[in-house]
Amino acid sequence: MDMNWHQALQESLRWLAIASSITLVCFTITALLAVRYTRWGAQFWQLAGPYFSWRRSWRPLLAFALLLVLTLFSVRLNVLFSFWYNGFYSALQALDQTAFWYLLGVFAVLATIHVLRSLFTFYVTQAFNIRWRVWLTERLTADWMHGDAYYRGQFLAEPVDNPDQRIELDVNAFVTGSVSLALGAVSALVSLVAFTGILWGLSAPLTVAGIEVPRAMVFAVYVYVLIATWIAFRLGQPLIRLNFLNEKFTANFRYALMRLRENAENIAFYQGAQVERGTLLGRFFTLIGNAWALVFRNLKFSGFNLGVSQVAVVFPFILQAPRFFSGAIKLGDVMQTAQAFGQVQDSLSFFRESYDTFAQYRATLDRLTGFLDANQQAGALPRVTTVEQAHALDIQGLQVLRPDGHALIADLHLNLRAGQALLIKGPSGSGKTTLLRALAGLWPYAEGEVRRPLGQQALFLAQRPYLPLGDLRTAIAYPADGLPADDGRMRQALEQVNLAHLVERLGEARDWSRILSIGEQQRLAFARVLFNRPQVVFLDESTSAMDEGLEHALYGLLRREMPGSLLVSVGHRGTLAGFHSHRLEVDGQGGWSLLEQQAVQAPA
Repeated sequence: MDMNWHQALQESLRWLAIASSITLVCFTITALLAVRYTRWGAQFWQLAGPYFSWRRSWRPLLAFALLLVLTLFSVRLNVLFSFWYNGFYSALQALDQTAFWYLLGVFAVLATIHVLRSLFTFYVTQAFNIRWRVWLTERLTADWMHGDAYYRGQFLAEPVDNPDQRIELDVNAFVTGSVSLALGAVSALVSLVAFTGILWGLSAPLTVAGIEVPRAMVFAVYVYVLIATWIAFRLGQPLIRLNFLNEKFTANFRYALMRLRENAENIAFYQGAQVERGTLLGRFFTLIGNAWALVFRNLKFSGFNLGVSQVAVVFPFILQAPRFFSGAIKLGDVMQTAQAFGQVQDSLSFFRESYDTFAQYRATLDRLTGFLDANQQAGALPRVTTVEQAHALDIQGLQVLRPDGHALIADLHLNLRAGQALLIKGPSGSGKTTLLRALAGLWPYAEGEVRRPLGQQALFLAQRPYLPLGDLRTAIAYPADGLPADDGRMRQALEQVNLAHLVERLGEARDWSRILSIGEQQRLAFARVLFNRPQVVFLDESTSAMDEGLEHALYGLLRREMPGSLLVSVGHRGTLAGFHSHRLEVDGQGGWSLLEQQAVQAPA
């Protein structure tokens, strides 16, 4: 075998070791500077910094370090394949049968290592992505739930759109994009240095306009790609905004479809199909308009990149052809030159060809960090001071305002004890439901102090009950955990609220909000109260879909089964008065009056 082949290979591997060290140092410094001084770097660290904190866990850092090692090993294999091509084609040209079979054996070894490396790299990358995605999803959902940001976010000046998409799609795009771009950049930079060294050794001087350019091949590829990259960046810049809008418009269209499905019965009763179709098509064609803008921009961007890449295929052959035909170099040198030129060109072109991917990545960064910022702002909105106090409801100096600053209820003072009940009455729009929101700590335009039971010791029943996903057992126990051991109590509660036909369906996982009527859902909410037995129950017209007889029976059931619980009701019917010891009249102008009524009815 030709010893020059082995010497060149050893020299190239030394170049690769140097290139790897230099690249990792430069990559680390660049990453730190980007995090410190660039907006997108700060956004990345806002999302990923806690995950890569050594204090939290060393495993993510170790896994990423393994990915870097595998990336460097991949570049080393590419270098080995480059010299294999040189030796193989040179053996063919020289009709050297011994070298031919020897190099086929070398190829078998290299190919086996390459396949095993590819499979192992795939596994490590996917495992790293999945674990990071799990952590980030848990973090974002916890952040969204903290401080009731999922609800209070609607009161921001610029509420965040489509949080469901940001948690599900954008998290996955962020994780996969971060890993692919980071490892791609490292691979490109290491390959650039390593194959530049190979190309340097294969290049010869070239006279241009009477000036001799040493190592012309190296200078040609750098000038060629840098000019192409500058043009590509100019062409691709609008893609960042277009990709951001594409995510937004897609989510808006999907949300409209979801609302149509959830409100299908109401829409059918109103015969509003044409109106809904117009709404859907309006959002859809907004999405399509942006899609066409993406198509035309990508035609310009991708067309330019493809043209540049195709020219780069024949460029090294043109430059090396005179030397080959003169006998100065062998066919293997020509093929290795073409491969090295392609590797250098690909490495230099990584950022140019990845601009579209980076544009989508920037849009994802903006959406996720915007989501975190909105959650923080929602959590910082003012709320009523709530202090835990068992078996009592004490309200001191409560002010309830509309968003425009108009006073609905001013300086409310109230004190209720176990077993007492309050009925809130007033004209429509006077702030009755808003008062309940303020007592729950949800309404940001309120101030004062409220002392009441907290957690599962307080239940709020809305006019349209909420039924969570899952089986009927889960719906009855909500927000507590429903266990099969509690089936006896659940069956008793269902029978007490006239839902005996459901007692054998506790284990069925159905969309119960679409199966049960509003009246049945309201009765199920009363069964939920009987099961959880909280210290205080807030009912916001929770019997509006029932007749007066059933309403009377259910309120009587609560007073009989839970005589020590506090009731706070919003309602218009006069039949409710007999079940409440106090009545609060509000006028919507800030005024209010508190009256004590007759003893609470408690039917036997």
